Amino acid sequence: MNYGIGIDLGGTQIKSARIELPTGRLLATAMAATNDGRSSVSEPEFATAIRDLVQMHEAEEGSPAAVVGISAPGLADRSGSCIRYMPGKLSGLENLVWTDFLQRPACCLNDAHAALMGEIWQGAAKAKQNVVMLTLGTGVGGAVVCNGRLLLGQTGRAGHLGHLSVDMEGPADCTGIPGSLEFAIGNGSLAQRTRGKFTMTRDLISAMDAGDASACDIWNRSIKALAVTVAGLINTFDPELVLVGGGIANAWPHIEPGLVHWLTRFEWRPGGHRVPVLHASLGEWAGCYGAVTFACANN
Repeated sequence: MNYGIGIDLGGTQIKSARIELPTGRLLATAMAATNDGRSSVSEPEFATAIRDLVQMHEAEEGSPAAVVGISAPGLADRSGSCIRYMPGKLSGLENLVWTDFLQRPACCLNDAHAALMGEIWQGAAKAKQNVVMLTLGTGVGGAVVCNGRLLLGQTGRAGHLGHLSVDMEGPADCTGIPGSLEFAIGNGSLAQRTRGKFTMTRDLISAMDAGDASACDIWNRSIKALAVTVAGLINTFDPELVLVGGGIANAWPHIEPGLVHWLTRFEWRPGGHRVPVLHASLGEWAGCYGAVTFACANN
């Protein structure tokens, strides 16, 4: 059977999927712990785990994979050979050339880029040519496909949409941008934004559902910041569709009403044209799908 293996390297978990080509049918999945910071002999444990997952999938299938694609945080080399820049975590990831390490052809791309590529191949943006995606989680990532091409930029930095400012007087984020969308809605800043009252968005939403007025105010400010950013991205890229994914987006019933409300006010709609804003549909497997389709395109 012609199939590909998609790997999604996260901070705590590694997801893997065996996917039939070219149909995109999901054949099997498996996970492993990332064990960031731990090494065995001369290689990081996450790399060893990825190699083991690839070998397991190939053994179960009884034949080598046509492609191996790896989704990971950081800035990928334009050739797709490795992650060139990933400071502060996943030690050993930078400049790890996956084709050499795995001893088979392999391509690597940024995790948010992979999520959008997966959604275009098999998800909510299937067959679309102009799509913007935001991924909401600990931080806020993003990706843009314009006229069918993934925007990478000069250094692979393109698509880091969470670092757009929604408050020029706000605190600086990890890139130095004041008042970024990432600070306004990401889990990583929630304790700071709520003065320690909440550390996870799910707890904030539970308090809001229980009638906590301060939780409602905090959440509404976050959704307003999201809507301002989406409206600006629509003006910048004129997409067919905007997708919202990531762990926080699992609270879509709590996100969509406020987002629709504020976009009615902020979105420029020439001739009455409104850009659909949808919840991404592939969930936690989007990165695996995107890694496989990217590898197919680059082999």
